[in-house]
Amino acid sequence: MDFTFPQFELNNFAQTLISIVALALAAAAANLVVKQVLLRLIWRYLERVAFDDDLPSLPRVAQRLATIIPTLVVERGIRLVPHLSPEIDTVVGNICSAIVVLCIAMALSAGLSVVNELYRRRPEARSRPIKGYVQVIKILVYLGAAILMVAALMEQSPLLLLSGLGAMAAVLMLVFKDTILSLVASVQLASNDMLRVGDWIEMPQLNADGDVIDIALHTVKVQNWDHTITTIPTHRLISESFRNWRGMQDSGGRRIQRALSVDQNCVGYLTGAQMDKLEALGAMRPYLQARRREIDHWNRDRDASEQRRLTNIGTYRAYVEGYLRAHPLVAQDMLRLVRQRDPTPEGLPLEIYCFVARTGFVEFEAVQADIFDHLIAMLPEFGLRLFQHPAGSDFARALGRLE
Repeated sequence: MDFTFPQFELNNFAQTLISIVALALAAAAANLVVKQVLLRLIWRYLERVAFDDDLPSLPRVAQRLATIIPTLVVERGIRLVPHLSPEIDTVVGNICSAIVVLCIAMALSAGLSVVNELYRRRPEARSRPIKGYVQVIKILVYLGAAILMVAALMEQSPLLLLSGLGAMAAVLMLVFKDTILSLVASVQLASNDMLRVGDWIEMPQLNADGDVIDIALHTVKVQNWDHTITTIPTHRLISESFRNWRGMQDSGGRRIQRALSVDQNCVGYLTGAQMDKLEALGAMRPYLQARRREIDHWNRDRDASEQRRLTNIGTYRAYVEGYLRAHPLVAQDMLRLVRQRDPTPEGLPLEIYCFVARTGFVEFEAVQADIFDHLIAMLPEFGLRLFQHPAGSDFARALGRLE
């Protein structure tokens, strides 16, 4: 029995294999020369002449266009490989054509990013951004590229595909309604910079209050402070309102807005002894001396009914303002206010409005508690007290005194 193989078939296979290896090496060499030699030389020249390093999208344009060269080498060279069937030549050529279209689309997308980066340097970019329009154009570019790639792979006219796509548009919109809504919402969220991973958002209607941990096409995941996960449909973030706390975190200051309810029955004028006691505090001495001189000058030529006197609530308000001004953890470059609100049956609200130079939850609460601990403890020094509804122990003490 003869086990020898036909010499002709072995020669054909060897020729085909060697040609394919040579084609792969030629494509790799073309890729190396274009990307590692030509692009570097061109880029060095452009950096010296016109461009700087602050355009990260610009190198991507050149690299994606450079990928076309080795692809064209494969497309042209596959026809020179001997003993390959015409079907293989056609399939490889179609795939290379589709890759060329994809590279051009990716280069156009990176070029649009360069346009957006250049526009953002202009003064009017803050009030009239074009990021949303750029993203819409990118979607259209990729949609057109997808049609051309399918046409290249199927060897059909793109017009034929478009005519068939038009007939199915109604069905596609019905089937992919949520996807289309989510896509539009994603573009709007990204173009307006409304949401990022890591943002703290609050959406009470969906029980969401925590950090954004994932942004996908259809859903946005929020990890709440109790470590539960709330999944929000992307389009709901556009159709409904939500609060993003990123502005507070970026500003470096977190707001305190809390009122002390002062018992109105203890509000009155300061006596001379009380003013002397407050001047001994040191921090109040400049204020009291200036106010005394001002009031003495006012009262010099006026009747008793027109004369002014210092009140304990006004002096305490001045003390709180000075305390906040001197506090090392209160942001001095942000709004700071101590004001009286309308009197209520629960007392006279003295509202403290300021910003703490700590945005972390634990640090902020510690600073806020420290501030109010001190302010509440200082009330008796001014003859003031907080208002609170009487409890059972209050009635017991009152009855005991009556007995």
